[in-house]
Amino acid sequence: MTSNDRETLFYALDAAVMQSQGREFLGSTKVYGEWQPLTAQRFHERRKHQAAGLLALDIGHGDHVALYMENSWDWLVADLAIQSIGAVSVPIYTTMSADSIAYILRHASVKAIFVSPSFADATFRETVQDVASLKTVICLSSRMSIHHQAEALAGPGAEVSLTTEGLETLGAESIKTNPAVVEEAARTVKADDLLTLIYTSGTTGTPKGVMLTHRNVASNLREALKRIPFTMEEGYGQVVLSYLPLTHIFERMICYLYLSFHAKIHFVEDVKEMPVDLQEVKPFMFASVPRLLEKLHAAVLMRGRDLTGAQRKIFDWAMKRLESYDPEHPPKAFSPAGISHKLADRLVYAKIRERFGGKLFGIVSAGAALSPTLFRFMNGIGLWCGQGYGLTETSPVLTIQDPTRMRVGSTGKALDNVALRIAEDGEVQAKAPSITPGYYAQPEQTAEVFTKDGWFKTGDIGRLDDEGNLFITDRKKALLKLSTGKYVAPQPIEDALVQTGFIEQAVVVGNERKFCSALVVPSMDSIRKRLVMDGRLPSLPAPHIEREKIQEFVQSLIDAANHRFSPWETIKQFAILDAPFSIESGELTPTLKVKRSFVAQKYQEVIDQLYGN
Repeated sequence: MTSNDRETLFYALDAAVMQSQGREFLGSTKVYGEWQPLTAQRFHERRKHQAAGLLALDIGHGDHVALYMENSWDWLVADLAIQSIGAVSVPIYTTMSADSIAYILRHASVKAIFVSPSFADATFRETVQDVASLKTVICLSSRMSIHHQAEALAGPGAEVSLTTEGLETLGAESIKTNPAVVEEAARTVKADDLLTLIYTSGTTGTPKGVMLTHRNVASNLREALKRIPFTMEEGYGQVVLSYLPLTHIFERMICYLYLSFHAKIHFVEDVKEMPVDLQEVKPFMFASVPRLLEKLHAAVLMRGRDLTGAQRKIFDWAMKRLESYDPEHPPKAFSPAGISHKLADRLVYAKIRERFGGKLFGIVSAGAALSPTLFRFMNGIGLWCGQGYGLTETSPVLTIQDPTRMRVGSTGKALDNVALRIAEDGEVQAKAPSITPGYYAQPEQTAEVFTKDGWFKTGDIGRLDDEGNLFITDRKKALLKLSTGKYVAPQPIEDALVQTGFIEQAVVVGNERKFCSALVVPSMDSIRKRLVMDGRLPSLPAPHIEREKIQEFVQSLIDAANHRFSPWETIKQFAILDAPFSIESGELTPTLKVKRSFVAQKYQEVIDQLYGN
């Protein structure tokens, strides 16, 4: 792939799908508990018919089309249909509030929207009623019951309402009249045309529409393909799993990569069913954020703590080995360390891998920092687990780990077409053909994220080692400045608490305060079980006794974690929260990042009490 105007992202991906047409099976989507397969031929037909249908509805080059659907092959069909006629996709998180959806539809002047019947309810109809630009609502046929169909098309304020099946029928009729209608539209698309508008969920403020061009994403895809940890031949036709939202550019890029080496993508229905899906699909690879891997890690530790006698000793010995495992310099096969590791693999690690389906080669993690403990664990048990770094604004990949240089704590080296530098204040700055031209209709915000000499300001604090490996410390805005003048990066402290296996979530606070404190969400069931096993809590304790013992236990976890940090970084006070942070309650973004300002505001009284003591 080159950057010439004809070679847009659509041309690259469509060529990959066309090459797959000899294979009957392209992938599947889990719908209502059943895997629904899709062939490459059907994918290509549906994409072309949807593209022609959009053109017949007077939706074409430069028009904005929203995608408000669950992860599915239907999502990718619509995505490529939109791309192929030069229209601009505007993906919307399914977890967004009605107000946020209405803002995006209006701000982006969306002309049409693809919507799943799962979300085409009365609230949706009310939301889109007053969006003046919206002319067409297209409801996803594959998830429709007769009731859903009647309800979904019962009257949003659009001029045209139809199903994807109806859209494809319209497109097929249009192609009969002009067989080249889609190809003619595709030829008008240039590499610097806008491909997508992605409204960042953001940890603060109003969503911003990140503009990404065909050149942005296509150039990133080309370079990222050079860094996959296996050959194209090894990846060809492999089974992969997708659970992260396609609305986010990370999973979308991952799926573009999958299409490029003809992987069979299986879209999960509910992330809570991941353990079941892993066993059913037995994937070769999947992409993740650290949060899911932390839960899997904690589950392994909890299960190990239930063992007794010799089994417990073997488990503890195997886990202890992982604490010092170095993926960059693994033990040599016939060395004493290598023999011990092979024994640990046979007795313990292989059984853990079975929980991932038994055929998993590896996992790529992004979206947040992967802690050294988790990095050592995942790679030590025999799975390739690498991490990359980037932002929506960078399409997204800036760096990714080299499979031969898996440096602990690093996000790897920059892609070949990416330049990085560290500013005087420690901020990571970048230049690359994948970097956004700016935020849609927001020139002031665009100017703020570029330096005078044209470097993009990532907002992350980091460093580069002598070999060019990037290490991210924290978000620039997340750094806490204590009243003593000391700066504290909260992420490593939070990671240390979560890695105990007994704390599910933690947020460190202390900005403009004298010391650090923490808001913690413990794993109550795991703590109770541990306390009962250790004889520190009766099976049916009085509520006040249980609270006291849990408080003491969490304090012991914090005390142990504090030894890893400088005095000003240690947690002096903490509060146990009754409810976990979630997207629904507002503390997390759709990509599971903590909205620190929201948390600080919501728990202001709790925080004040910590410092009032």
